[in-house]
Amino acid sequence: MTMKEHVYVTSNSLMTDFDSSLFKSGKHFKLYEKLGSHVMELDGKEGTHFAVWAPNASKVQLIGDFNFWNGKGYELYPRWDGSGIWEGFVEGIGQGAIYKYKIHSSNYGQILEKGDPFAMHWEVPPKTASIVWNNQYKWKDSKWLKTRKEKNALNQPFSVYEIHLGSWRRKKNGDSLSYKELSKELVAYIVEMGYTHVEFLPVMEHPFFGSWGYQCTGYFAPTSRYGTPDDFMAMMDAFHKAEIGVILDWVPSHFPNDAHGIYNFDGTHLFEHADPRQGYHPDWSSYIFNYGRNEVRSFL
Repeated sequence: MTMKEHVYVTSNSLMTDFDSSLFKSGKHFKLYEKLGSHVMELDGKEGTHFAVWAPNASKVQLIGDFNFWNGKGYELYPRWDGSGIWEGFVEGIGQGAIYKYKIHSSNYGQILEKGDPFAMHWEVPPKTASIVWNNQYKWKDSKWLKTRKEKNALNQPFSVYEIHLGSWRRKKNGDSLSYKELSKELVAYIVEMGYTHVEFLPVMEHPFFGSWGYQCTGYFAPTSRYGTPDDFMAMMDAFHKAEIGVILDWVPSHFPNDAHGIYNFDGTHLFEHADPRQGYHPDWSSYIFNYGRNEVRSFL
């Protein structure tokens, strides 16, 4: 998309009143279908719907490679229901567009450029922007889904191979294997060694490779270091085709304070607890979720 003097931005919403109620009560289990970026068609126009939770913002703009990171004319609209969600449909933005939210905080006038907490895809670190991505992969593991209850039963053999994908095996030039390469080499190794399951150290997007994924910034995206979300899904299919169960480590305990992440997201302690005795982890210099906040529970 090229820069336009006027862009079609409308306050179209994917949220219903019931969605908003579930979100505010901490009981929305599919919030990723409502918030984040979603490629769609509206009023005959192709574009993307964006939605982000920033209740302490006075203004939220969309910035990215499509407008030279200038948010003028790309303002999102606040919902009327007090949910703190800003949203809008933007014409012409599609799959693969790189973006962030420019959040103008009502707290001391802070201006923050943040990635999308619900992004399905991110730039490869150290780059920090989110990528518009609608997963197009079609699952092929229906056979596994029908039998996994028996495979995972307590009276069945259970042998788990735990692995950090980025350091399991390297190419001659030192690069990690891609999801596509792991689909062949790692699956074959797991089968040969007789394991029933494989457990991945966190694959969610994280800025610091040395954290092994334990300091996440993108909770809804597999790291782009090894390929696209569709590549990751194909790898899952390859394991399931080989009748290997997959366990994913998940880190709801803490997160880093990288400027593009969820820390100080709208200029306030939004995701993290405001009291440092409960919201700061001194051993890891990281921040702890405010589990008492309903909207945070919906996010997790």
